[in-house]
Amino acid sequence: MRASVKSLIISVFFASPSFAAPCGNTSSGFDAWKADFSKTAQNAGVQARGLQALANSTYANRTIAADRNQKSFKYSLEKFMQVRGTDTIIAQGRKRKAQNASFYASLEKHFGVPAGVIIAIHGMETAFGGFMGDTEVVSAIVTLTYDCRRSAFFEPHAIGALRLVDQGSISSSTKGAKHGELGHTQFLPGNALRYGIDGNGDGVVDFYNQSDALASTANFLRQKGWKPGQGYQQGQPNYAVLKEWNAATVYQQSLAIMGARIDG
Repeated sequence: MRASVKSLIISVFFASPSFAAPCGNTSSGFDAWKADFSKTAQNAGVQARGLQALANSTYANRTIAADRNQKSFKYSLEKFMQVRGTDTIIAQGRKRKAQNASFYASLEKHFGVPAGVIIAIHGMETAFGGFMGDTEVVSAIVTLTYDCRRSAFFEPHAIGALRLVDQGSISSSTKGAKHGELGHTQFLPGNALRYGIDGNGDGVVDFYNQSDALASTANFLRQKGWKPGQGYQQGQPNYAVLKEWNAATVYQQSLAIMGARIDG
């Protein structure tokens, strides 16, 4: 009887799944965690190229430093708008709208999102494509998923990044922002995978192509509840949708102000 119980205990022990590699706040456990996370990625449909990108990813020290030092969202609205250069964005945004009026009109017709909102996001995120980041997207987003502070939030975006590699939208070396945001309007990878659309009709969803990025941005807002023809200032129906793009109150307020001034 004792031998049978012992055998049962041994068989249960070896049949049990191994413990997942823990998150960490330094690089020391990163490689072990990646090996474990590859199983999660495979279960989520990531294929060979994505898994190789995961294996090749490196611990992004600059990403962690940036994540620990996000000061601008603590500014007052006035200070935030000054730091972000909103007067310049508005002036350039009006010119861009006038120069490509038919494109922005087509976005509004199809998605219901006014040009001013899309242009304000584009200007705020990358200075209209002037700087789209200098950090490898895959390494940044994988590092943030490993990091203990917000693992659950970043995991679907890590999976998204690896699936974007599989489909050829990005590669292991594609550069984006410190937190893994990519392209003209800085989509997080999970959102890029879900809401990205082909805006120029070439059969490829490329977030480093302006038409694709802006059409995808309009699609994101519409899918998040944007109501065509309704306002987006504070207290109006679409203001809440701005929070879906960025959770910082000063960012939402700035978008509403800039969008109105660009469209006005």
